[in-house]
Amino acid sequence: MKAIVMIAPGAPEVLQLQELPEPTLQQPTDVLIQLKAAGVNPIDTKIRARGTFYPEQLPAILGCDGAGIVVAIANGVTKFKIGDEVYFFAGGLGKTGTGNYAEYTVVPEHLLAPKPTSLSFAEAAVAPLVLITAWESLCDRGAPPSVIALN
Repeated sequence: MKAIVMIAPGAPEVLQLQELPEPTLQQPTDVLIQLKAAGVNPIDTKIRARGTFYPEQLPAILGCDGAGIVVAIANGVTKFKIGDEVYFFAGGLGKTGTGNYAEYTVVPEHLLAPKPTSLSFAEAAVAPLVLITAWESLCDRGAPPSVIALN
């Protein structure tokens, strides 16, 4: 498969297009996703510039947010089937075999959500991390007696 990999920390030029083996299902709840879109978040550019959480595992596929189509499922998967459209926040921190700047990725079933039919793959792929951030801000950090001001 084609993947954009980070070969070392640094400027955008450290990202290279490479041919890599397609990831395989390893755990009972793994789902193989054919990626249709990947989001780019500030964390992605910071990891690219400063280094991954797993510096011994370079080159690394970055990209935390993604959306795509289920193409294979492990025997313990119960909520999704081949052909389902999904989106998710998973991977992209530099660990071998993860990340969404690639044609395929493996995601544990519990990290997947059905892609809303009203969203394109590109729209769904940019949503997960910002939605998690908004949820934490409003529901976890903004719980009473806090005051929340929205513009």
